[in-house]
Amino acid sequence: MSTSTRMHRRRFLGTGLSAAAIAPTVIPSSALGLDGAVPPSERIVVGGIGIGNRGTYDLGCFLEQKDVQFAAVCDVKEARRQAVKKMADDRQKNTQCTMHVDFRELLDRNDIDAVLIATGPNWHALAAVTAAKAGKDVYCEKPCSKNIAQSLLLRDTFRRTGRVFQAGTQRRNLPHFAFACELARTGRLGKIKRVYAHPAGMSAATSGWLPPEPEPAREVVDWDMYLGPAAWRPFNKRFLDGFNFEKGGGLVGGGVLEWGSHCVDLCQWAVNDRSPPSSYDPPKDGQLVSRYDDGAELIFREKGWIPLGSCPVRFEGETGWVEAGDSGKIVLSSPELMAGRTVAEIGGYPATFHVREFLDCVKSRGRTKGNADAACNAHIACHAANIAIYLGRTVRYDTAKHEFIDDAAANRLRSEALREPWLM
Repeated sequence: MSTSTRMHRRRFLGTGLSAAAIAPTVIPSSALGLDGAVPPSERIVVGGIGIGNRGTYDLGCFLEQKDVQFAAVCDVKEARRQAVKKMADDRQKNTQCTMHVDFRELLDRNDIDAVLIATGPNWHALAAVTAAKAGKDVYCEKPCSKNIAQSLLLRDTFRRTGRVFQAGTQRRNLPHFAFACELARTGRLGKIKRVYAHPAGMSAATSGWLPPEPEPAREVVDWDMYLGPAAWRPFNKRFLDGFNFEKGGGLVGGGVLEWGSHCVDLCQWAVNDRSPPSSYDPPKDGQLVSRYDDGAELIFREKGWIPLGSCPVRFEGETGWVEAGDSGKIVLSSPELMAGRTVAEIGGYPATFHVREFLDCVKSRGRTKGNADAACNAHIACHAANIAIYLGRTVRYDTAKHEFIDDAAANRLRSEALREPWLM
């Protein structure tokens, strides 16, 4: 049954009584929302796809929410499937969480409203696009895409389907980062001249090849499904437990994509989630400078930060500046910028607030802070910077046509071939 014609359970609860409903029925208090329970009509049924270390943390944030029912887990690794089912069943005090190897089985379920996608980056965009087409709202870990083409496809799919998307850029829902970005967006720093992101390394390469090792039984690890759209290669445990390979057979992003997708996202928020920069220089003296069309700069900088914890960002305007990091603290060029405000210090980049905002938007059909348009622009900036690193020269990007200007080599790196049947 198509997503446009199926009856949602909340609508079903509002339909007329059947003949069978005339008979006396004993209704548990949890079904009525008593004793602090959330009635079924207000619960959001969630499924998980690729729940490893980060995904387990995210799932814990979901399970903390009283209006979440976690119904199914999908993972190519048997051990993970079993561990996540136990975690969900123990928390929910039932045995109803089902297990799947193929994520399409999970997406076929009409009772699931939303999915948590925490696979390796090789799968993020493909799984998110497929979920949106299946009528699911999506919370997706980052990096959300492997290349520029996937970033645009992700954006366009969520625009077209109207599904709710939240990139796992949880710092958008932390008070001190939000305040720093507000200062930049609202002109309190004057016209913005430079925004700085920490890339945690600036290197680029292509996916490698390791010696073959005996492949586990398919029910233990489905290697073919793990590879998904990536170019085929023989099993090697280092690939299975690694991170860079999971982006597939194309260009590996290094710190610019993995960690940069956190910090660049905040820089993009500070400049009102505008189109990405249009020129990118290769790294020099630990900095990679990119420029927006109006002359403002987005600078990937490895050193020179105030010690405020991981994921530091800095925003400089004509009349002031602000710097923030994962410690929960901010440093300002002038105390007057606080304007009597009190900003909570929450260190350690928890995702609970970000998950809660996603769930609220699932109910309201509102727009999340980490929406697909914002994620697209931030990721394109990372991918374009990575291409400049890989080619070792300046590249210029047309933000209207979404292609590099007079640069065939750079344009070939906007996308990569996908293995059948995972063409998008």
